[in-house]
Amino acid sequence: MTASLDEYREIAPKGTVDFLCRLSELVKGRSFVNVNTVRYGGGVAEILRRLVPMMKSLGVEARWEIIAGVQEFFDVTKRFANALQGQEQTITEEMYQTYLQINQRNAQTLNLEADLVMVHDPQPAALVEHRKKGTWIWRCHLDIAQPQRRVWSFLRRYVVKYDAAIFSLPHFTQRLPIPQFLIHPSIDPLSHKNRELARSEVHAIMDRLQIPRDKPILLQVSRFERFKDPVGVIQAYRLVKKHHNCRLVLAGSGGTHDPEGEAVLAEVREAAGRDPDIHVLQLPPEADLEINALQRAATIVIQKSLKEGFGLTVSEAMWKGKPVIGGTAGGIAAQIIEDVTGYTVHSPEGAAFRIRHLLNNPGLIGRMGGAAREHVRRNFLITRHLGDYLTLLKIFSGP
Repeated sequence: MTASLDEYREIAPKGTVDFLCRLSELVKGRSFVNVNTVRYGGGVAEILRRLVPMMKSLGVEARWEIIAGVQEFFDVTKRFANALQGQEQTITEEMYQTYLQINQRNAQTLNLEADLVMVHDPQPAALVEHRKKGTWIWRCHLDIAQPQRRVWSFLRRYVVKYDAAIFSLPHFTQRLPIPQFLIHPSIDPLSHKNRELARSEVHAIMDRLQIPRDKPILLQVSRFERFKDPVGVIQAYRLVKKHHNCRLVLAGSGGTHDPEGEAVLAEVREAAGRDPDIHVLQLPPEADLEINALQRAATIVIQKSLKEGFGLTVSEAMWKGKPVIGGTAGGIAAQIIEDVTGYTVHSPEGAAFRIRHLLNNPGLIGRMGGAAREHVRRNFLITRHLGDYLTLLKIFSGP
């Protein structure tokens, strides 16, 4: 259930809700469809699950379509995503044909007619071949600055057929002959993952997850994939453990259609060994309350990604008043203000150094956490994101 816009008045910066109401008057009755691959699991689905109902409540004819495919298709598009983020992949001509066939099949069954059509990421990008009306925008949530060239050359022939492209950060982009826009992702402070929780509610969930709260908790929430470097987080924890008695929780809220996940999870469990203070949790995609409680119970949150899109788990943790120690990949550094809301690091050793510094200075943990929450309020809430989308609809759907 999505909160009404009025419920954000006391949360968002002053004047935000009134501005959104006035902006929506300019686009009432216009149609806007988003297309991606899943309704649950991953940041894209989470954002759309909140934004689409909010746009409807403001009078926009907003819809959300899901591209359907067999496991072979999702295996191929996982390779696409890894290749676009710079990891060498083997993709055969048969795989490319599978990708195009599934896109063609979906073009025949999905309702893609709207004033504005926003297609998210590589999986449905070839749908543009079958466009009938409206303005089409490709929304890329990945860092494609250094892609595997053959895969990007294949995808680019479809991307250039869009009217515009949107990226999360300037350095995520490629040269394109179409207009490009910058839109940061966002979190919804009233969703189950981010809403306020009573202390008793946090304790009950932690008890159910069998995580004791008898010592400081270090937490990383991420899919179990190599780009998130969960084994590197375990290495950092072991260095900290020599000086501080603490726990490590690795919570994987993996998306669906992820063939890599099981292999990485096995590697993580092997690296954890029999250490009773390392908790590896495999959570379902809809485990929002559990993630909320884990972030609130944590002392320090880690997001040590080697490759990252935007990394909204950083903003989620900061919204709960937690300092974050993150890698420099993707959008993590764009969210963390160095030495104010957290730290960025390049190695397990660097992460361990910063964790130890914070554990030695508990007052600093509180000050950083307060600054982190205010930083998110001003920059990364869904109300700002809603304004960005309403503005796009005004620009691209006529006077």
